[in-house]
Amino acid sequence: MRASDRAYAALREDIISGALPPGTVLAEVEQAERLGVSRTPLREALSRLTADGLTAAHGGRGVVVTPISPATVASLFELREALECRAAELAAERRTGTEFAELRAAFEDAGRQLPEDPDPGHVRYYELVARLDAAIDAAAGNAYLAQALGNVRLHLARVRRLARDNPDRLRQTAAEHATIAAAIDAGKPAVAAAATAVHLHKSLEHFTAAATAGTQQGETA
Repeated sequence: MRASDRAYAALREDIISGALPPGTVLAEVEQAERLGVSRTPLREALSRLTADGLTAAHGGRGVVVTPISPATVASLFELREALECRAAELAAERRTGTEFAELRAAFEDAGRQLPEDPDPGHVRYYELVARLDAAIDAAAGNAYLAQALGNVRLHLARVRRLARDNPDRLRQTAAEHATIAAAIDAGKPAVAAAATAVHLHKSLEHFTAAATAGTQQGETA
């Protein structure tokens, strides 16, 4: 793997995981030393992150990790709903095999196990979510739709972190994902799209509530 690719992958993961939170200035010298690369490949990595919308120019001092505002997230969810509901419809129409039945069962198991899950950050659960996303993309069979969804999911992966500290919301999402998988497995496009829309609306409500609570805490701190 090229040095610029390694730097890009490392920085992207740090941004998505929250290790580099919104507002963090990514100075070239500091990040190059931290990642063990020269400044040229680091600049390439930063340019790619800026193209992704994860960073933005910061007055000649490198780049800064972009903020996550309620307005930005609302816009992303509008696009996500249009794309994901259509993908779920297509997946329900075109699915083959038993993959979605297996995913439904896996999410039902995950919902029962989440309260006792010792996995920091619930990594295994989010890997299961990624499996469902990949299965829907593959079953839908539309490369352009999958590409567009990939970009949206990249940004919303940062938002998902807000649910990781809320076991009740995680259990709800497990049930919602199980419902989506079941509808696709049953070959019911309208039900799959409706279940996806419900999940997205609840996720947006959760983010909005969490963001509002965080703002209020900051004002009273």
